[in-house]
Amino acid sequence: MIEEITDKVDIAKELGLLEEEYNQIVKYLGREPNYTELGIYSVMWSEHCSYKNSITWLKKLPKSGPHMLAEAGEENAGLVDIGDGLACAFKIESHNHPSAIEPYQGAATGVGGINRDIFTMGARPIAQLNSLRFGDPKLEKTRWIMEGVVRGIGDYGNAFGVPVVGGEVYFDECYNTNPLVNAMSVGIVKTDRVISAIAEGPGNPIFIVGSATGKDGIHGAAFASKDITEDSTEDLPAVQVGDPFQEKLLLEASLELSKTNAIVGMQDMGAAGIICSTSEMSAKGQVGMTINLDLVPTRQDNMTPFELLLSESQERMLVCVKKGHEQIVLDIFEKWDLNCVQIGEVTEGPSLIFTKDNKTVAEVPAESLVLGGGAPVYTREIREPKYFQEAQKFNIDDIEEPKDLKVVTEFIISSPSIASKSWVKEQYDSMVGTRNMATNYETEAGIINLKESDKALAVSVDCNGRYVHADPRKGCAIAVSEAARNIVCSGGTPSAVTNCLNFGNPYNPEVYWQFSNAIMGMADACEKFKTPVTGGNVSFYNQTSIENREEAVFPTPTIGMVGIVNDKSKIPHSTFTEQGHLIYVLGDLKNDIACSEYLYRYHDVKLSPAPYFDLDKEDQLHKSLLKLINSGVMSNLKDCSDGGLIVTLLEMSFSNDKGFNINNNVEIRNDAFLFGEGQGRVVCSIPQKNKDEFEKALNTMDLPYTNIGQTTSGEISVNNSDWGSIGHFKKIYEDVIPGFMD
Repeated sequence: MIEEITDKVDIAKELGLLEEEYNQIVKYLGREPNYTELGIYSVMWSEHCSYKNSITWLKKLPKSGPHMLAEAGEENAGLVDIGDGLACAFKIESHNHPSAIEPYQGAATGVGGINRDIFTMGARPIAQLNSLRFGDPKLEKTRWIMEGVVRGIGDYGNAFGVPVVGGEVYFDECYNTNPLVNAMSVGIVKTDRVISAIAEGPGNPIFIVGSATGKDGIHGAAFASKDITEDSTEDLPAVQVGDPFQEKLLLEASLELSKTNAIVGMQDMGAAGIICSTSEMSAKGQVGMTINLDLVPTRQDNMTPFELLLSESQERMLVCVKKGHEQIVLDIFEKWDLNCVQIGEVTEGPSLIFTKDNKTVAEVPAESLVLGGGAPVYTREIREPKYFQEAQKFNIDDIEEPKDLKVVTEFIISSPSIASKSWVKEQYDSMVGTRNMATNYETEAGIINLKESDKALAVSVDCNGRYVHADPRKGCAIAVSEAARNIVCSGGTPSAVTNCLNFGNPYNPEVYWQFSNAIMGMADACEKFKTPVTGGNVSFYNQTSIENREEAVFPTPTIGMVGIVNDKSKIPHSTFTEQGHLIYVLGDLKNDIACSEYLYRYHDVKLSPAPYFDLDKEDQLHKSLLKLINSGVMSNLKDCSDGGLIVTLLEMSFSNDKGFNINNNVEIRNDAFLFGEGQGRVVCSIPQKNKDEFEKALNTMDLPYTNIGQTTSGEISVNNSDWGSIGHFKKIYEDVIPGFMD
């Protein structure tokens, strides 16, 4: 008999379900649910699992392209064909809420979870990236969160053995309570060895493999689907505990298993644990399952059905095995000293039946639980925020130009968001696995070597939340464009996108306006660059509710992008390498300081439009750059973005201690020339002997360009003013983050 409970509607509400959702559950079941079943629906219908408030808009994103092997939502991660019989599996996800209350484990388990999404498909993870947002570094809490997050990422990733090849770190007061921790993993798999997350074939056994199940992480998916409050520390059990060494064993066992003919499908037990894997695999195969919860290996006694089904204990997988091949699976996991237990089997369906102590404790239709099935779908109210029109009133003429541009430059490179992130990078192993090609020289994107091939992968994560806040549609299109620009500047052709959409509470009409417009901007840019969206993660509720105040983070739709470098011998450097080379800006120089770090920090102007951006010109720039790189006339270039031209020039100078002598040769303000963040620009340097050939090529492509000066042996001169040596600026740039972290 299924246990009975009272006051079910009230309990449903306590578990995060709406009254109309409770009524729909009753219709699906044909009866009232018990407590365990309410728990099942509460996690599976949470925003984290069902995307109930976002899927309507996500369907507007382009999802087909020339390299696609799996469209968004079809598998655990995106999958694109990279040629030579290989595919690239990649995905980005958030672990924001856990990292806010337990930074070390929150970040570590985020890394573990995203890597499992890759190797459950049969792909070996070969690279990691991350996108991090922290609050005001002057606050002790911010430093505590940052230290824990960086150490968690480093400890887990380093022990697991996958290099970090790229990332970004931003700081702003809006992230004081809600940090953003977005982790991306990239893997390689032979196209004929891809494993699907599916259960098929009635009678086929179902195995749980990997770590034992504990009480950590229970209701983690629901925890991620509500605001952070003063009481959120009480949700600490919702934070999982990771073990990278166990995950390494699980990786090797899973990849060995993928080479056999023994399995039908496999899925990571991430958000919502056993109930998520059983329901999603069953719904995909249009089957059911019977699962005996007494057989689940546990590390704590007397776990209830509710706890067993909803636990998000790490390093576990669900495997559907071909009947008669059980011993193959058992032998592999015994070899790697991991749990491997048959806990059930596939049935004709449509129900998932869970038993414990010889009693049925839950019986639910698999299809009713999942996205694309019976999970609810909502479109929330949209309202344009008042600040948006207020920002459009900004006029550059109202801002007085500073007299001492050197002092402003020192201020800009002292901004934690602009300054060197070496303190962070040095805690990550970037060389393990020997595939990272950017360890000997700097590139704009992370470069992953495809051994025994002329090709490489270029990977990037990008988003400027300040731009998206100013104008969600334009700002999100800029995020896609910058990710693509970084890949192009590394000699790659953009292939596909994964996204991590970090927003506030979707029930807030102004937040939902930001979200819907950001999706439209992403669609605009992805269609232009032919980079379909392969999937990703929606993270709502990055919003603080304290003392009746609601404060959301900047809308931060982080873009993870993969590109293909067809000739890795032509990958450009992003640094100045020689003295006396001519320096060019390719793209339009505009009289624009809107939404720049300079305007936002130096002048303390918090409201202004997003910076200049033209999607058609951006696309033209990318195509022209690839032609120039492939022709061999240009080998040193860097994207011009956060902090403006002066930051780009300094960063190109630091590695080899070169300098530059530049002048503003266009009719724009000096602060716009140096600090403006207008999009669609790159900086490059060429030998003087190549000047005529280079400019002829640019004229043929109808690409705007400006020769602004030349490189020096280490001195800096701006508009005929001597600024001293590169070493002075390098010290400022490198000392910022160690200064406040130490």
